[in-house]
Amino acid sequence: SPGVPRCRGCAGSREVVPTCERYAVRRLPFARLEDGDVAFFERLMPGRVVTGEEEVKPFNVDWLKSVRGCSQLVLKPQTTAEVVQVLRYCHERNLAVNPQGGNTGLVGGSVPVFDEIILSTALMNQIISFDKVSGILVCQAGCVLERLSEFLEKQGFIMPLDLGAKGSCHIGGNVATNAGGLRLLRYGSLRGTVLGLEVVLADGLTLDCLTSLRKDNTGYDLKQLFIGSEGTLGVITAVSILCPQKPKAVNVAFLGCQSFAKVLETFTTCRAMLGEILSAYEFMDEKCMELVERHLKLSRPVAGSPFYVLIETSGSNSTHDEEKLNNFLERAMASGLVTDGTVATDNSKIKASCLRERITEALTHEGYVYKYDISLPVGKLYDLVTDMRDRLGQSAKNVVGYGHLGDGNLHLNITAESYSHSLLDAIEPFVYEWTAKCSGSISAEHGLGFKKKQFIHYSKPSEAVMLMQQFKAMLDPKGILNPYKTLPSAP
Repeated sequence: SPGVPRCRGCAGSREVVPTCERYAVRRLPFARLEDGDVAFFERLMPGRVVTGEEEVKPFNVDWLKSVRGCSQLVLKPQTTAEVVQVLRYCHERNLAVNPQGGNTGLVGGSVPVFDEIILSTALMNQIISFDKVSGILVCQAGCVLERLSEFLEKQGFIMPLDLGAKGSCHIGGNVATNAGGLRLLRYGSLRGTVLGLEVVLADGLTLDCLTSLRKDNTGYDLKQLFIGSEGTLGVITAVSILCPQKPKAVNVAFLGCQSFAKVLETFTTCRAMLGEILSAYEFMDEKCMELVERHLKLSRPVAGSPFYVLIETSGSNSTHDEEKLNNFLERAMASGLVTDGTVATDNSKIKASCLRERITEALTHEGYVYKYDISLPVGKLYDLVTDMRDRLGQSAKNVVGYGHLGDGNLHLNITAESYSHSLLDAIEPFVYEWTAKCSGSISAEHGLGFKKKQFIHYSKPSEAVMLMQQFKAMLDPKGILNPYKTLPSAP
């Protein structure tokens, strides 16, 4: 229809190559958007339907500017009832839908591949309730993580997860991708802290499992199907989550180590001596710190080491915690595990944490970034970085490694001036084969999205993948929810 903006596809802007072109994927036989569809949505949510090409453009490109879709329409519901009507209509019309939160994903899961309708949760940002006794927060899926953290801190609590993207990411997207982050070592994953969900299924059916109970052993735990499903099984509209009390004493230590073996030994000593107050143990290599300094103008507390460690403690007694941390640091320095270090003051805590959180941002200044989020046995964590450097040689600009060593999560990042298919061929599937040989996971916390869905077999047996596909077919028989993502395409 002439009134509907047309997808320009591969004839569009060249600042980001369209996903369909780069990955040679074919559009599934979904219906095309028509004038009548747009008119229906404008009646349903007047003023919250976006159709202009320039207005839609930011929703079509991921944060890394690595993939681009061709959606012509963005919908911004405010209530679950509106989401129900949108999905019911799209199901009847066979229109594909791309649920989108803060669009901070790193595997191409949050943007369309073709012309899927974008269902943004940006306006579903209300806190529904908070119980100060139990620490249970109930909120809509579009609440920004940082805003939730600010709200909870005023109540004497904190969110159980903390991410570098907290200023933009939505809690619904965090749950849909089972985001990990810096606090997982202390508070566990979202699979344990999320108590309940409200989810709208592909045909518009609402699944109200928004319980605020910590113990509920009645039948299957259905919410677990949707945690980490990346919007392929249903649209999360509200979340019930258990939040810990805000620690009264927080200390941050930034240390330098001369080898990765020392990083590992320091972790063993740290865990033994700090015990219950240890809340984060992060590592990063020298190149990471160099890039943060160069591109973001952030200075590091200590310098001159091949590896750095960021340790955070959280407890209820500052005197007790500081004594334990100081005893640990004395032993680490005396035994040669650590060659340099500093304990952060109140003013520098943020600075030290920012160094780790902003590595991803610094890497984007280096050109195109090939990002890998791997779980490995802790002892082998950095071997993959070393082997990849040897394999790629001068064909890559940088090969760096950092991550959550406390839970065996490596972030391997490879940069180049621009995207190169030959470089990608040199990286993949080598990186996944290497990981599989160590019985690791090819995605520790970022999910599979679009970029990694075809590699799921390196981490899951064929029987498990088949069962996942059966779940998808049962809950979304027309396949309209976030198509082309998470599960591999049929042969």
